[in-house]
Parts: sequence; structure tokens; C-alpha cells
Amino acid sequence: MAAEIVERGRRLGGGTTAPALVLVGIRRGGDPLAKRIAEKIAGLASGGLPAIGAVDITLYRDDAATALPNPKIGPSKIPVALEGKRVVLVDDVLNTGRTIRAALDAVLDFGRPKIIELACLVDRGGRELPIQPDYVGLTTQVGVGERVELVWKRTGPGVDDEEPWAVRVPSPRPSSPRREST
Repeated sequence: MAAEIVERGRRLGGGTTAPALVLVGIRRGGDPLAKRIAEKIAGLASGGLPAIGAVDITLYRDDAATALPNPKIGPSKIPVALEGKRVVLVDDVLNTGRTIRAALDAVLDFGRPKIIELACLVDRGGRELPIQPDYVGLTTQVGVGERVELVWKRTGPGVDDEEPWAVRVPSPRPSSPRREST
């Protein structure tokens, strides 16, 4: 994913590293992924580590009033002005597109970037909004009610830290047969 971001930045005429590129992770899952991608980009392109920020979308959700009676709100922090920058919005799992819509609103409250792109580790389908990723690690079809589990850190002897993520799509639990009353 990092190599694709660098290559597209070169094709766009810049925007491969700091100060032109800003990675913005969506809290919780996109935040560590944005940091990891930034480290990879710094190793692939000259110019140093891109700026890294994070947005909390809690108050931007379209269901905030009904689904979140006592929301836990975290800080949003973008360390640079976004005007004229290339922003890559980063999330771990893309499903309906509603999280991304909320994140776009949050990012635009910080300024007007030149371009906003979307990177996600897993695209599980299920769109409710017309939002598509520019960069994706894995595309899979996951049924309604099924979850994608991400393992962020593997530990133990012989573990290669170069690829610290694993994706599991658990099988749905079999439902118990219904009894009909007679």
C-alpha cells in the first residue's frame, strides 16, 4: 500500500513525502495503520516521514444522536495545515462507507486539501454510500452480521514484525434450529 501511495504521488507530480503528504488515521483502527504506512513511505521515498494525524469521528456520525447515548470522544489532531496538501485518509476496515463520510467532514473542518485519497486495510463490501478506496490491502465479501477481526500485533519467537497484521473472517456461528410449537 505504501509503495502505491508513493508511486501515485510521483505520477501526480509530487506529494510523496513531507511536507506535501499528510496521512490521517481514523481513530481507532486507522490510527496505527497510518503510522505504519508513514514509516514504510519514509523508507521508500526521499523527504522524510510524512505528517501523521488522526481524527475522531464520534460527533460526525450520522447516527450519533441515536446510537451513542454516552459517547467517548477522543482528540482529533492534525499537526499541519491541510491547504494544498495531499491527504490520505486511512482506516482499517471499509464497509458501509459511513465512517469515511464522517471522516471526510472531520478532515475538511481542518482545512481544504488539494486532494483526499482513501486507504484501507480491508474492503469488506456492503456499501451504503458511493465511497471507494484508492488503496486497499485485501478485498473480501463478508456477510451481514459477520465481522472482520484484525490482529495488530503478533508476538512470539520467530515472528517477522515486517507484516504485523493478520485478517480473519470468522465463519458465522450456526444458528440453533427453531422449534415450532404444535
